Amino acid sequence: MNKTLAVAHNVWLDWMRRKDAYVMLALLCGLLLALTSVNVFELQGTARYALDIGLLLIWGFSWLLALNAGSRELPQEESRGTVFLLLSKPLRRDQLLLGKWLGAWSSACAAVLLFYLATWVLLAAQGVSVQRLLLLQAILLHACAVGAIVALALLCSTRMNRDAAAAVAGVLSAASMLLVPQLPALAVHGSAARATLMQALYYALPHLELFDVRRRLVHEFGTLDAATFLLALLYGSILTAMLLLVAWLAYRRKPFTRDRLSE
Repeated sequence: MNKTLAVAHNVWLDWMRRKDAYVMLALLCGLLLALTSVNVFELQGTARYALDIGLLLIWGFSWLLALNAGSRELPQEESRGTVFLLLSKPLRRDQLLLGKWLGAWSSACAAVLLFYLATWVLLAAQGVSVQRLLLLQAILLHACAVGAIVALALLCSTRMNRDAAAAVAGVLSAASMLLVPQLPALAVHGSAARATLMQALYYALPHLELFDVRRRLVHEFGTLDAATFLLALLYGSILTAMLLLVAWLAYRRKPFTRDRLSE
């Protein structure tokens, strides 16, 4: 465990040196201030619309951060040749993978927390009320989604370079968020075989949309009941664990040679 935490600590130090999250935070605050400073089309309650846009930006920024954090760690170690030093500690490959995921996930979650706090503070100053318990649920569910996306990007990076891993993980995570929920509607049209296939894909593929409660926050629909909330957290934990297990299976026997390192 100490070795895993040491790897995660190094990922944190690398994250703190990067400016990605700070730039995104500045963009988020700037856009929210611009939106709340005008009355779009002379409509009242513009700040409530700003909340919707702010939450959308938080999801978009966190998606980019999770993909970047998960896809760069292993290829970066291999391209620098430091993977040989790490594995000679001795450090098992499962410890390396878990440490990389833990560091990337926790750093991305720290950025997400900053995004939510900045949005809450800025819009609270404009008179927008947000249910605090629902906001806490939204942050925790968002952290589950980030964990799954980081694990997916890490899995792709075990066999791909950084750019390819980020692209593949980005397409898969976006599809699971936007397209998978539409599969039951597609199953209505077409043959019975097509309907069966769509239903099978719907239940087999991951559902990241389960962690998105933006509409509840914007329209004040109320908090999730305890059972639904805990089931969503459990689903996210199992999904992340499965992705990490597949990543370990793909990485445990991967050969490394100094003359053929990942770019």
